[in-house]
Amino acid sequence: MTVKTAYDKARAENRAALVGYLPAGFPTFDGAVEAAKAMVDAGCDVIEIGLPYTDPMMDGPTIQDAVHRALVGGVRVADVFRTVEAVAATGVPTLVMTYWNPVDHYGVERFARDLAAAGGSGLITPDLTPEEGGDWLAAADAHDLDKVFLVALSSTDERIEAITRASRGFVYAASLMGVTGARTAIDTGAPRLVERTREIIGRDGRDLPVGLGLGVGNGAQAAEVAGFADGVIVGSAFIRRLLDALDLAAGVAGVRALAAELAEGVRKGR
Repeated sequence: MTVKTAYDKARAENRAALVGYLPAGFPTFDGAVEAAKAMVDAGCDVIEIGLPYTDPMMDGPTIQDAVHRALVGGVRVADVFRTVEAVAATGVPTLVMTYWNPVDHYGVERFARDLAAAGGSGLITPDLTPEEGGDWLAAADAHDLDKVFLVALSSTDERIEAITRASRGFVYAASLMGVTGARTAIDTGAPRLVERTREIIGRDGRDLPVGLGLGVGNGAQAAEVAGFADGVIVGSAFIRRLLDALDLAAGVAGVRALAAELAEGVRKGR
């Protein structure tokens, strides 16, 4: 199943898609795989696997903590691909989310080849612009991988046009200015950002889902976002369940319970 197919399936069921994020190697390699599979079992339609990086400039403290633990544990790019392979085997589309530097260092063509070989669906690149991504765009197309770029509250219509034209699978709408992390309320500009993005995508009849992320932490917020976005993206809240747990089993149980709550929320939002 492709990312677009997962979004289309959710749309056919009159709901938003639920997208869950966890970094590879956190709390351990096996723990990350187990937690991601629990997210799938409980209702996530798409999984994002984070590639741990030493300078996570856009990530809030929760993700930074998890990424630091993964790096201390010795996670490498090869482990990210192994994680993708294990999660993708569930049949759920699995993307990698990463800053650009590790991909560039690994080799763009090589990264695309190895991601595709692992069964990955594509790549989310928060700090890469389409204008700077020529090598990645070509490699992604060569290996049939989705290219997910971000639009933000500060994006002009011209930027949204360029970003959505370069994207495939879905476009990631970042609803908050600043770093990532669960919030007590969804930014009031989020619905308008999704609306603007959809208007621009639809001007020439294109069909590209818009997923909203950065801040969703519970079922009520998921329902709120599902009322206006095609996808609800959740990361920090899942990580927090693992960080706060006494052991891995309790953490995985917490992740499963949160995914079930969020899955119920995306169904209430329509």
